[in-house]
Amino acid sequence: MFQPTISGSSRIRRTPYSKRVEEAGVKSYTVYNHMLLATVFQTLEDDYHHLKKAVQVWDVSVERQIEINGPDATKLLQMTTPRDLSNMQDDQCYYIPMVDKNGYMINDPVAVKLENERYWVSIADSDVIFYFKGLAEGLELNVNIFEPDVNILSIQGPKSKILVEKIFGKGAADIKFFRHRKVTFKDKDMIIARSGWSHQICYEIYVEGFSYGQSMWDELFKLGENLDVRAGCPNLIERIESGLLSYGNDINSNHNPYEAGLGKFLSNGISKGCLAYKKLTSISNPTKMIKPIEIIGDPIQPITYNSKVTNIAGDVVGQISSAAWSPDFKINVAIGMIDSEYWKQDENLFVEILENDKREIIIKDKFWS
Repeated sequence: MFQPTISGSSRIRRTPYSKRVEEAGVKSYTVYNHMLLATVFQTLEDDYHHLKKAVQVWDVSVERQIEINGPDATKLLQMTTPRDLSNMQDDQCYYIPMVDKNGYMINDPVAVKLENERYWVSIADSDVIFYFKGLAEGLELNVNIFEPDVNILSIQGPKSKILVEKIFGKGAADIKFFRHRKVTFKDKDMIIARSGWSHQICYEIYVEGFSYGQSMWDELFKLGENLDVRAGCPNLIERIESGLLSYGNDINSNHNPYEAGLGKFLSNGISKGCLAYKKLTSISNPTKMIKPIEIIGDPIQPITYNSKVTNIAGDVVGQISSAAWSPDFKINVAIGMIDSEYWKQDENLFVEILENDKREIIIKDKFWS
């Protein structure tokens, strides 16, 4: 069967690591933030097992940074998120639901505070730099907003701490989750954060300067040779098991943070500086929410499209957006948005995987990892 490929264009940017990624045997790409993102190296299951037992290096340059600095930087960033930033320290990273004035999700980035009134916002797939610029220009805020020359390499897996210690020392390897610190590579100061898009031990190196990219990649593979280091990429199975959401797939601009299951990040209250303060404080209980789901039956092929969830009467009561067979848990795991009256599984629910393949599903209380 013919498989379509991505046509090259200067509109789709390569990364500092693209040559090395291709030498490592990447099988496919997708486009994310106008850049190439590797999606498969070995098979999905091979990558899954390796990620859980060794160490991988991921080219995630697509996590583009938006730098916001200047006297009104905190004010601007707080306008876009209900999560309170007032106690954020200079070495912290915050996962922030980013919303419009009506409280609907427009991104779910990680904000990195570099110093007072200076941030990098590590975005999911969308052009939110224009949202920041529009607010700043419309309100005449005193800020600078631009995309710095930063290209993230992610180190993932149970042996990642060993590899980080080899290249940057024990201090870098021992940083706490969602904290960052400065490191030096070839006399260049950069930062490393204890964060990443898996449930394994993970770090992200904010490689500042395109020209340092291949050297950093080569050094990690040289030092990781006896750790079974391998090029990798975000793994669909592992991220579903862990409940890691993909903006644009599992959640989008039709959902508020509570529906997206992100209410825990607002547990200390919604910041009054957020444009959606009044709207979000008026929401008591979501009528639908992201849920972990088990799909009953034999192993399925990965689902990366929306599949309707129906009740026994055939009424649509939600949708599944991501699903795959889990080799470790021996079940089909999934992420879906389900209407609130069905969270307790009072009656049978179904999803049609393929034509004439209708499966029963079970709404779970928590994700697997």
